[in-house]
Amino acid sequence: MGVKIGSPRELFGGEARVAMTPDSAVQLQKLGYECVIEAGAGKAAGFSDEAYRAAGVTVVDGAEALYAGVDVIAKVRPPETAEVERLGPGKTLISFFYPAQNKELLELCKEKGASVIAMDMVPRISRAQKMDALSSMANIAGYRAVIEAGNNFGRFFTGQVTAAGKVPPAKVLVIGAGVAGLAAIGTATSLGAITYAFDVRPEVAEQIESMGAEFVYLDFEATQDGAATGGYAAPSSPEFREKQLAKFRELAPDIDIVITTALIPGRDAPKLWLADMVAAMKPGSVVVDLAAERGGNCDLTVPDQKIVSENGVTVIGYTDFPSRMAAQASTLYSTNIRHMMTDLTPGKDGQVVQNMEDDVIRGATVTKDGEITYPPPPPKIKAIAAAKPKEKVKEPTPEEKRAKEIAAFKAQTRSQVGLLVIGGLLMALVGAYAPAEFMSHFIVFVLACFIGFSVIWNVSHSLHTPLMAVTNAISGIVILGALLQIGSGNWLVVILAALSVLIATINIVGGFLVTRRMLAMFQKS
Repeated sequence: MGVKIGSPRELFGGEARVAMTPDSAVQLQKLGYECVIEAGAGKAAGFSDEAYRAAGVTVVDGAEALYAGVDVIAKVRPPETAEVERLGPGKTLISFFYPAQNKELLELCKEKGASVIAMDMVPRISRAQKMDALSSMANIAGYRAVIEAGNNFGRFFTGQVTAAGKVPPAKVLVIGAGVAGLAAIGTATSLGAITYAFDVRPEVAEQIESMGAEFVYLDFEATQDGAATGGYAAPSSPEFREKQLAKFRELAPDIDIVITTALIPGRDAPKLWLADMVAAMKPGSVVVDLAAERGGNCDLTVPDQKIVSENGVTVIGYTDFPSRMAAQASTLYSTNIRHMMTDLTPGKDGQVVQNMEDDVIRGATVTKDGEITYPPPPPKIKAIAAAKPKEKVKEPTPEEKRAKEIAAFKAQTRSQVGLLVIGGLLMALVGAYAPAEFMSHFIVFVLACFIGFSVIWNVSHSLHTPLMAVTNAISGIVILGALLQIGSGNWLVVILAALSVLIATINIVGGFLVTRRMLAMFQKS
């Protein structure tokens, strides 16, 4: 008989997500599991009981019946005490757990003899990305934070020039460039805002700038190795923090929207946007604190509430951003669960094998067989490699610059003199044996080559294609001249004229083809 996996209805107030969707249930059944769902568990996320039944899922009434009848329980939120009481030996719970903040719950799970796999403890290494539920939810939260900010912001994000006047673009500051921060940066820049971002890990600057935002640098010599903690930011020194806060105070009067995402594993959220910074912001500005559930990065944040400061700044401390997009969040989270179950089922036979030698499974397991296995060993692989220090380039002195310029001038002069000597010898050689009329044509040919090369070489690369279309006229003149010379009795002139016609024709045809392709790019489909 196969192992049963089930998902109960979430007890946390306002939670709309569900850990199993009809689609993920189909994939779990392919692994050999029997799927069970509590009646109404997916309703808030848009998944009806009928949809589960159609996917082959057994729908049961009540959480008590579900816990009693399944071996693996998949949840979203950390379990309530009443839910842990229903666990026992041989049962496995998979959910967000936050063991550092829920030590009493951890002890209770140990007493019950249940195995607990915390989705928030999945190490951030390449192989575990498909199970990284924190990143999945943070991605949604970062996107939703910008949308929520826009809903409370009284102006456009993008700058506009209209008949009624000019609208400046909004300025957005994202503090913390983790998954949520990068999602917020991408959303803000796509909406047209001028986006700034700060992170204590300088190695993420390239990622920030590649998304169209400006990285906020600090004038601070000491390095911050944030990658050493598995992709999360590490606590910073008091000196660094003071520099950081001073920079934020400098930025505060010009920033319209602040989105804070800074978290440190196992600690309360650091206070980064203080009350005096909020007071310095313009009326109508917005602060969205994505760290509200862990105390908030802003002094004024009230978890699960939206407040307006005395100077008219809106501070949003919602803790349910992923739940506000329940269908999408449930789909992503259930996929993370399904991938975790795939790793836990190496034989694809519906039997859970909790291999503690596996880095991912070991890192996520917080209790097993009546023992607490938290904290896990430190990650062996850094999520982001520390940036190599750039070598400082020594600025040359004025004397060195002058000497370099003189040496370059002398080298260029020698090259030009050498070319002139060679050209003079060739002209003398040709003049000694060629007829007089040939020399006049040859001089025109040499001058044409020289002028043509100088003109084309000095044209910007971006203008070469349009220039090709313009040179069709010149090629046409070349063809006319060549046709007039084909009737000449001199066999050398006839061959050169024929070659001129061929080359000019290729240039004309190619120019028209390139021009046609360029015009097609601007035509509406």
